[in-house]
Amino acid sequence: MAPDRGPPSSATTSLPPQSSSSPLSQNADDDDNDNELLRHATSRSTAFEPISQEPDAAFLRARSEQPQFTLRALLTGLLIATPTSAYRRDGISGMAMPSALIGFAYFKALRAITGRLAEGGGGGLGRWMGGWGEGFSEVENVLVQTVAGSVGTMPLGCGFVGVVPALEFLLKPEETPESASTDPGIVQALAVAHETGGLRLPLSKLILWALGLCFFGVVFAVPLRKEVIVREKLKFPSGTATALMIGVLHGGEKTGTEGEMEEHVKRDGTRRRRGDGGDEESDALMADASPPAAQESSEDDDSEQREEAIGIKEDWKKQIRLLTYSFAISGTYTLVSYFVPQLHSIPVFGPHLATTWLWSLNPSPAYVGQGIIMGPATTIHMLLGAVLGWAVLSPIAKYKGWASGEVGDWNTGSKGWIVWVSLAIMLADAIVSLGWLILKPTIWYGKVYGPPFVHGVREKGLRRHLGELVRDPKMRGYSPVDLNDEPTTAENGQLSKSTSNLPDEDEKEYDAPPDHLIGWKTTLFGLIASLAFCIFAVQYSFRGMISISLTAIALLLALLLSVMGVRALGETDLNPVSGISKLTQLIFALVTPANSPNAVVINLLAGGISEAGALQAGDLLQDLKTGHLLGASPKAQFYGQLIGSAVGAVVSACVYKLYTHVYTIPSGLFQVPTAYVWIFTARLVTGQGLPPHVPVFAAGAAGIWACLTALRIYGNSITRQPSGSKGASWVPYVPGGIAVAVGMYNTPSFTLARTAGGLLAWWWTRWKGREETPMIVLASGLILGEGLCSIVNLGLASGGVPHL
Repeated sequence: MAPDRGPPSSATTSLPPQSSSSPLSQNADDDDNDNELLRHATSRSTAFEPISQEPDAAFLRARSEQPQFTLRALLTGLLIATPTSAYRRDGISGMAMPSALIGFAYFKALRAITGRLAEGGGGGLGRWMGGWGEGFSEVENVLVQTVAGSVGTMPLGCGFVGVVPALEFLLKPEETPESASTDPGIVQALAVAHETGGLRLPLSKLILWALGLCFFGVVFAVPLRKEVIVREKLKFPSGTATALMIGVLHGGEKTGTEGEMEEHVKRDGTRRRRGDGGDEESDALMADASPPAAQESSEDDDSEQREEAIGIKEDWKKQIRLLTYSFAISGTYTLVSYFVPQLHSIPVFGPHLATTWLWSLNPSPAYVGQGIIMGPATTIHMLLGAVLGWAVLSPIAKYKGWASGEVGDWNTGSKGWIVWVSLAIMLADAIVSLGWLILKPTIWYGKVYGPPFVHGVREKGLRRHLGELVRDPKMRGYSPVDLNDEPTTAENGQLSKSTSNLPDEDEKEYDAPPDHLIGWKTTLFGLIASLAFCIFAVQYSFRGMISISLTAIALLLALLLSVMGVRALGETDLNPVSGISKLTQLIFALVTPANSPNAVVINLLAGGISEAGALQAGDLLQDLKTGHLLGASPKAQFYGQLIGSAVGAVVSACVYKLYTHVYTIPSGLFQVPTAYVWIFTARLVTGQGLPPHVPVFAAGAAGIWACLTALRIYGNSITRQPSGSKGASWVPYVPGGIAVAVGMYNTPSFTLARTAGGLLAWWWTRWKGREETPMIVLASGLILGEGLCSIVNLGLASGGVPHL
């Protein structure tokens, strides 16, 4: 699944108790909690600001003096993400919060071990470990989650989940491209493809392809940061939630209104007791002069603070134990499942439904953990897609004779029939969503500037009026606007901008110090170099199969569509990379002749390039939002993302080759459904026919979900009173197109496990009214345990160790 990370509230740090809430309504209500105040030791003490509020200059300047780019943070991020990215066989992303949690837990445990070594006379080892583990700061944790997120993104961003498997295993012999290349690796790959199908390139070509895709999206995110984070202050809910969690981890104080009130009470009480004194001597004098009741109150406060500190310590001991236990359970299950592969397909609904209609359960701990992070709304929508596809459409297609083969056959069975319906839903959702992203600012600015412009042209003429607009200093400035604001009517009857949401003169745009920003020269050089390197990498890896001009067009589309994807991510927490890639495939069908023997391959490569750009730009901006709220250096994050992307690209290519060498692709364990969606889309837009009766059902599903997507867009634009938060409470009950489509083209065994995770998160946070942190800890342990032990399973399989 592409990293459409679910509704924005699925990652909030703490939730109020609401025992009667439904699982679908979680994400609508949680928007009210996104701005809860979190206190931590190094926060903005002068203003008592919440972490989710924009930072001020003093805070950013103070944070800039801390170490930003450290070796330990870089290595920790790489080590955390590498095992999980190696195991990632779908598009599920979202490594930011788990990696920040694991990084904090690692250094906290390291400090505890250091203390014990020091007490036991550990000598040099204790001193070395103490130096490595002490002083782990929030800004370093930002770097950890930035690096880990970039590594974890690469399996999807470089196409090893969809595009590359589609090229290597699903390409038909007649779809083999033509090439005049004399490169031995390409010549051999084409010769095999003509006989058996599939374009299997050597590892060196795949590494170069991955490196070519992994940089330009990162560099392109740099100029977007100033616009969408500093000026427009888009929310980026997952990035904000990660900042909140990091603040809680390192501060260890209560969150929300309760924490704010207690903090003010404590500070006010302290000021009253001290008489605004500032030194220990005056404090002692005031204590001696104060009545016994005041001294007893002070002692009670000190006792409460000690008890609170002890409680925080005990709480984190519980969290570490939970992380350890979940890791151990997940790892044990993964190892046992190698010897007992039947665990991957448990017939929970009976043998008949499992064998005939593929309704079984794969209780993968990683899938459960992913469901916890995705949240209940998204997973329930996926379950709806599974029911619609595998319990309704699949039997219809089977019994009507439209898909007469085995249900699990992609070519003749209903599995390959319903994927077209899911593809239609995905395309409808993408077109409506991306269309609205273009239409919304067009309508707003048309209302604001259209009538005055027409009036000016009529009075002065086009050339004179344009010249005056260019010379007008007001037109060269920038002021952030709210597109939800209605334009107001001026005294002359012309439309003008509403100023209700424009910043006051005292409200300034604060950013990191200049030495922590990426200069425009670095950005320009990096963008040109990364684009040129991408063109070189694509041309060298697929020499003679796609022209330089088409590669350049794909990159241009990637950059343009990345802007829309970033804005959607900043506003809704959804990065519609699936839709962006499919839209690119649709556009490339218009610029590539349908009768070209290379049409399918060109279509796949172009879609992969656009997906990579949108995914990397969006992920980095989520991380930059986290860093901005916590005062981390954008430059350190930028270089961390570059290093993580490069390492992730190489690791992903190597592990992909290792997996494809050891395991059969596709198979029951690795069904690569995303690859089938890619190849089917390429065949559809290049003019190949559809299975019987698919057009009617696909058109109907596309029409329904186009309306539902429009309804969700409308609901998300509603302002709820009296909180003022965006999004109507009924929006989570409207099925999202991407989630439904993913549930439809994945077999139920995968969807059921993720739904279980989403319901578990709902039960804990909404029904029980508990904080979400333990759920994040649990999900992190489940994902990490299976990720690490799957590497052991890979070694067992490559060594030929038999199953039981």
